[in-house]
Amino acid sequence: MKKNDWKDRLNVVYSTNPDFKYEEEEEASADTLSAAQQNLRVQLDRKNRGGKIVTLITGFIGSDEDLKELGKMLKMKCGVGGAAKDGEIIVQGDFKQRILELLKKEGYTRTKPIGG
Repeated sequence: MKKNDWKDRLNVVYSTNPDFKYEEEEEASADTLSAAQQNLRVQLDRKNRGGKIVTLITGFIGSDEDLKELGKMLKMKCGVGGAAKDGEIIVQGDFKQRILELLKKEGYTRTKPIGG
């Protein structure tokens, strides 16, 4: 943290104590479950996407870095773009079967398809 970042202290009341030190709450990093423990759901989605179809992978429990790493691998293997944020991975296009196969190969055994 920057030494005097006032934006992080907007809700702190003034203290007259000369020894007062502002302590901020540390964010607990989420422990990533192993691949075999993840309950991932793979589905096709076209809501709020201008009619374009995307493959949506939800249910990931773990750190954002691990989510982005898995998303990067899936997008690379499918040869398309997408995004990985807020516990879900979006892969552009209809790659439901391919992603299910890739996840099984990577050890995600509790993966299930949703919808048609």
